[in-house]
Amino acid sequence: MATVDKIRSGLIDKILTIRNKEFLMALDNLISSSSTDNEIVQLTTAQKEMLEMSELDIQNGRLISQEAMDKRNLEWLNGM
Repeated sequence: MATVDKIRSGLIDKILTIRNKEFLMALDNLISSSSTDNEIVQLTTAQKEMLEMSELDIQNGRLISQEAMDKRNLEWLNGM
């Protein structure tokens, strides 16, 4: 995992333990005011290929509803 991902994961873990409402509100304001909206995310070749495969699935009607997927997941979990 890249350093940025490790930092992000660590911060998420720490935030989940905070119970101080004022502190969380201040943190939210700080994060909301950051300029991450202008950051361009670079996709890997594998990510681009997955997106292209997804587009082909959509074009060819290879879709499944969320409800059907939830049912499959429950069946799979019950079979464990």
